[in-house]
Amino acid sequence: MQLGTMDKGSISGEFSKSKISETPVNFESERVAHFDNMLPAFPDEAIYIYSFEENRMIYARGWENILGYPDAEITMMQIVLLTTPEYAPFANELNDKALDFILKQRQDLEQYSFTIELKKTHKNGHEIPLITKVSVFESRDGVMTSIIGRSQINKSINLGKVMQYAAYGPKKSKFEDELNKQLFHHFAISKKEKEALSLVAKGFAYKEIAEILNISQSAVEKRVQPLVKRFKVRSTAHLISFAYENHILPF
Repeated sequence: MQLGTMDKGSISGEFSKSKISETPVNFESERVAHFDNMLPAFPDEAIYIYSFEENRMIYARGWENILGYPDAEITMMQIVLLTTPEYAPFANELNDKALDFILKQRQDLEQYSFTIELKKTHKNGHEIPLITKVSVFESRDGVMTSIIGRSQINKSINLGKVMQYAAYGPKKSKFEDELNKQLFHHFAISKKEKEALSLVAKGFAYKEIAEILNISQSAVEKRVQPLVKRFKVRSTAHLISFAYENHILPF
């Protein structure tokens, strides 16, 4: 399957949704047993592997325990659509931007991944707080061919109205910068923004934070100052208060 790249005018989520199907796993396939042996299972965790070459889910485990849907029935499209309404716009756009970024890379693709904290809707209607990690599973000739997703229930998450995410990979800084640039209009915060903000909340000056994080002072300012506008707060002090109220920072 040719993945292509995203049109600049595409609607949020439409790019990634256009690349996935509603075809579930074929549990008669021998590779299911292979993946069972290959992938460790953790409590309160569900896993999928989606093949872009075959345009279908090729592995799924744990989804009935997590969301109430049997592994033989769950599809990639269904997992996307089960995101609760308040998280769906951000999660869909994050999927779009992350997929588009990774499609432009040609080396070390299996080292790229991103995480997001969000809620999904269980089959019986209640909401489930999850930490989800999506990684490149396999690539061929510099092109991503499959992804693996792990979603784990975390009842200790106190999800406020701010989406929290992180990006990883050889070009981690560029990856996260690109996501930040594209997602600025959402109530969202990246891992590195949160890291800098936590040090501000502890009373460190920008210059001190720069030394701690081994970055420039201007880089610290670029991580913290846009949050004031993004979260519609009046000052840095108000920003810190907002961060505690919305569980961005721990009390």
